[in-house]
Amino acid sequence: MTRPTPETLANSARRARAAAEPARDAEPAARAATTPTVPGVRTPAPAQVSGAGSLVRSLEALGVDVVFGIPGGAILPAYDPLYDSTVRHILVRHEQGAGHAATGYAQATGRVGVCIATSGPGATNLVTPIADAYMDSVPMVAITGQVARPSIGTDAFQEADIQGITLPITKHNFLVQNADEIPRVLAEAFHLASTGRPGPVLVDIPKDVLQAPTTFAWPPTLDLPGYRPTLHPHGKQIREAARLMAVARRPVLYVGGGVLKAGATEGLRKLAELTGIPVVTTLMALGAFPDSHPQHLGMPGMHGTVAAVYGFQKADLIVALGARFDDRVTGRLDSFAPDATVVHADIDPAEIGKNRHADVPIVGDAKHVIDELIGAVTTEQAGGHRPDLADWWTQLDDLRKRYPLGYEEPADGTLSPQYVIKRLGEIAGPDAIYVAGVGQHQMWASQFISYEKPYTWLNSGGLGTMGYAVPAAMGAKVGKPDTVVWGIDGDGCFQMTNQELATCALEGIPVKIAVINNGNLGMVRQWQTLFYGERYSNTDLGTHKHRIPDFVKLAEALGCIGLRCETAEDVDKTIEAAMAINDAPVVIDFVVGKDAMVWPMVAAGTSNDEIMFARGVRPAFDEDDI
Repeated sequence: MTRPTPETLANSARRARAAAEPARDAEPAARAATTPTVPGVRTPAPAQVSGAGSLVRSLEALGVDVVFGIPGGAILPAYDPLYDSTVRHILVRHEQGAGHAATGYAQATGRVGVCIATSGPGATNLVTPIADAYMDSVPMVAITGQVARPSIGTDAFQEADIQGITLPITKHNFLVQNADEIPRVLAEAFHLASTGRPGPVLVDIPKDVLQAPTTFAWPPTLDLPGYRPTLHPHGKQIREAARLMAVARRPVLYVGGGVLKAGATEGLRKLAELTGIPVVTTLMALGAFPDSHPQHLGMPGMHGTVAAVYGFQKADLIVALGARFDDRVTGRLDSFAPDATVVHADIDPAEIGKNRHADVPIVGDAKHVIDELIGAVTTEQAGGHRPDLADWWTQLDDLRKRYPLGYEEPADGTLSPQYVIKRLGEIAGPDAIYVAGVGQHQMWASQFISYEKPYTWLNSGGLGTMGYAVPAAMGAKVGKPDTVVWGIDGDGCFQMTNQELATCALEGIPVKIAVINNGNLGMVRQWQTLFYGERYSNTDLGTHKHRIPDFVKLAEALGCIGLRCETAEDVDKTIEAAMAINDAPVVIDFVVGKDAMVWPMVAAGTSNDEIMFARGVRPAFDEDDI
């Protein structure tokens, strides 16, 4: 397959826009629409308040139950009415922790996560979690204080143009100029964050606006001209997709995180079982389709299963649902799925044709797209159009049998990290929420824990943010207090944000953290082993050699219970001991071998055809060998 030309991509984008065009299929514009009443929240009466009071009352009217933040000079006026509010404020130890906690809360609950910071460095410390939420389409509202309006542009103390800084990494952002605008801006921010393709929205409020007198009135009238997210797909595109699914001999359903965002998992299962088509779920979509389902090929891409990668490379039809053809899935783009016709459904028309030409572009919410595909496929089948996928499944089943996910025990007798994570998943079970940092432990957690239910796997997929796990686990536990929440972190990631365990201890948030401690920046070390001649430049963290820090002592210093496990014999009883503790955060230091690697692997910048099952072992993709 030749690489798509700019003209091809432009034509694809135009077709995507055309697919979104009919007004009957679009959501009405938000202009002149009033904010819907939040169930269980009484509509407040008008009141004379300060801008800060209006801000807090707006949060209450929007049904916000918790915010994560740190006070400071510019945002301080908002903290006075917050003192008497029904909104719970969780005082974090670093603004990055506030942002990731808001993200974890949103991913676990489906509601908008909220974080608060002051101006200048407080606001800039939110940049990483805002970018993280933007990449993974997470509904989040970040509220920041700003210096007083007369001081803006003067390089005043703790001034930073956070609106300009975050412009490329927010769905939208606001600089509030008048206290009377606060209810409308807050309502618009929540509406934008949670509708269409979700994402982070920033609301920057100058200190003098927070201090100014105003009349709080609810509900406000939204004014968002041109904001018309298309939910219902075009019927012609759906029918064409169903026709292609009825005649394909090697189809694959490519499921991305958009299916989870749309709450479309039940429909996905119905569609898969109706068609018999193999399913692959991306890193952001784990749990959208049960791992144990016989039609599930696993995760595709850089560390995906051989069967999933092969399925893409040999497919004659790819039906992409809420996925974006990112580089970690496609490998070298010009060699990805060379024979496949592509049906690409996404709520964001900008994604369609961005990386791979879409033969059938479908703009719409994944739930509506899937539901309408079910109807159209049923019609095709009623007309006798049902493909024979027996040969396709014979090939895929053979690959699943010959190249299953697995690992080798360390030759030096050290504890296997894969074994730790596998047992953790088996003991905690499919109802727990698992929150991973970034690196080898993240990939092992995606491979060796079975995700049977939606919204049980949280991670930083697009940005790959080290330090995500601990605060995101905290936010998930706040949002789902009756659910067991395990953070699975590496010793490198853990040292970036573990101060939020003090927040957990003081706020009564009993998360459980498994530190997969291999003494190194593990994924970087793996690349140094494979591609840099085993020259281990600056990847030894000293957590093995010197036990600095001692994670058990650190956990205890942060108000948590610290445990350590160094042998396979002790894994189960250590996990079970942590599971029995429900009134305090628990940290387990799993001291594992440093040489374990993540396999399979498609090296960055190479073709998926070059996938390695293990070091020195390349699967046979020749159909004659299958």
